[in-house]
Amino acid sequence: MPDPTARILAAPLRPHRLDVLVAGGGLLCGLLLWTLRLHGGPPQFGLPAWLTLVSLTAMSGAELLRRTAPLAALAVALPALALDICSGTLIATVLMFTDVVYAAVLYGPPVAARRIPLYCVLATFLATVVLAALWHDPQVVIFSIAIALGTIAPAWTGAIIRNHRDAAQAARLRAEQTALLAEMDRTQAVAGERARMARELHDLVAGHLSAIAIHATAAQTIDDPAATREALGVIRENSVQGLAEMRRLIGLLRKAKAGGDGDEPAATPTLDGLEALLDRARANGAASGLSFLLEAPRSLPKPVAPVELAAYRIVQESLTNALKHAAPGEVLVRLAQDGGGALTVTVRSPYDDRPGPRAPGSGAGLTGMRERIALLGGEFEAGPESADGTVWLVRAALPAPEEEAHR
Repeated sequence: MPDPTARILAAPLRPHRLDVLVAGGGLLCGLLLWTLRLHGGPPQFGLPAWLTLVSLTAMSGAELLRRTAPLAALAVALPALALDICSGTLIATVLMFTDVVYAAVLYGPPVAARRIPLYCVLATFLATVVLAALWHDPQVVIFSIAIALGTIAPAWTGAIIRNHRDAAQAARLRAEQTALLAEMDRTQAVAGERARMARELHDLVAGHLSAIAIHATAAQTIDDPAATREALGVIRENSVQGLAEMRRLIGLLRKAKAGGDGDEPAATPTLDGLEALLDRARANGAASGLSFLLEAPRSLPKPVAPVELAAYRIVQESLTNALKHAAPGEVLVRLAQDGGGALTVTVRSPYDDRPGPRAPGSGAGLTGMRERIALLGGEFEAGPESADGTVWLVRAALPAPEEEAHR
């Protein structure tokens, strides 16, 4: 079995189908002209006239290489043309030579494409000077024009076409690169939007679902009708609130109009809603022995919307984690803002064995908080604060935007 690699490497050396047609057509035309004795002139230097057939055959062979090996074809065509001129000149041979020059510029390497037109100009100039010096006749001008038409014209035509072809290829590559960059930007934008939606969805419903899971487990394990009714009430309340949050998020995703029902929740939570957030956490965590305290300056300056939203979500997720994992005790939420406008959110909760059930966690909450802070260029840490691991600390440092820092 032949080697596929060798076949692939040998494939470019095969003459192109059009080159075969050009070579065959030129050879047949030359033979027809020879048969009809339509020569360009008598042989020179005593050479036999049949040598024009040799030059014709060599030029046809050069035409076979015009696309696959253009410089080799030009190297064969130059002596073939010289032999044809000296032995009688067939117009078919001259025309094929002009095509070989054209192909050498169009299909040859870039260096040859730049130099061949210049060499053609130089050769035409030198031939004109030599003819004018040796042959004092006005026909020198006609011969000079003929030489230019056979060398300069095809060379510069090939150069012009090659420049247009290279420009078209460059434009096509730029278009492909632009399309690729646009697709990469679109993919990154979609990935970023999906991550943002995942964080928002988690922050909106995780607290409600955690409270539902905890109280549902308590209702199953505690054989007390009053406690069961209380747990079912908390479950219903969190279900209703969770559905309302889901409706709000779906409305935002569907680009709902801003002027909607006034009873709908605000599109973007603010720090003014922290008290309501803690009240809900107190109601959900009372059965687990949890209390919640908020410490914040009364004159807390209003941060910009992204910082305010991030701070709210940090507190919300920290309270959700406390409801799921904290031991009985006090959960302290502290907000502080320095003179430059940087906001620091700290949440401390007891972390130890708890008598009630715990809701399972996946770590998505901590990941979402860390991503939020990273997007704003802040600092985030979460983990045990004390040496015995009984206090869990969540701390987020949100930097002030440049316009506020220099205000």
